[in-house]
Amino acid sequence: MIGEKMQEALNKQVEEELYSGYLYLSMSAHFSDSGLPGFANWMRIQAKEEQMHAMKLYDYINERGGKVTLLAIKQPPAEWPTPLKAFEDALGHERYITGLINKLMDLAIAEKDHAANSFLQWFIEEQVEEEATATENVDKLKMVGGDGRGMLMLDREMAQRVFTPRAAGE
Repeated sequence: MIGEKMQEALNKQVEEELYSGYLYLSMSAHFSDSGLPGFANWMRIQAKEEQMHAMKLYDYINERGGKVTLLAIKQPPAEWPTPLKAFEDALGHERYITGLINKLMDLAIAEKDHAANSFLQWFIEEQVEEEATATENVDKLKMVGGDGRGMLMLDREMAQRVFTPRAAGE
């Protein structure tokens, strides 16, 4: 059985992960409107990943005999002045999510909830990957600057991304 504090914290994290998906979907829409279909694809795939993260948490709460309580999701921004700013915001958001996951792990340790500790290891590893990928995208955008040819190359590269969920233990 899941403890009340952990259940409440995990429900809040479901909301945060759903907001992440909503944020990336908004970025995808912005890039579609901006004529960058590859960037739009990349963000749409990212939105799917975040929704998957929310569902992992949702399922875990249910598996532990807890009660899922869905919270309101705030409206994300709709526009960014440059692709670089959008990806910098994505990196900042991933760092924020990493902090939340770390707090969940701290709670699991404090509550001596070994099942939650084990479950959260996947998210710890996932956030390392999320931050590394976001940093790589920011670095690439900084390299190309405002060069249209470089942006076109990055747009084509980002169009190649496909949704491949990472299984537990990978």
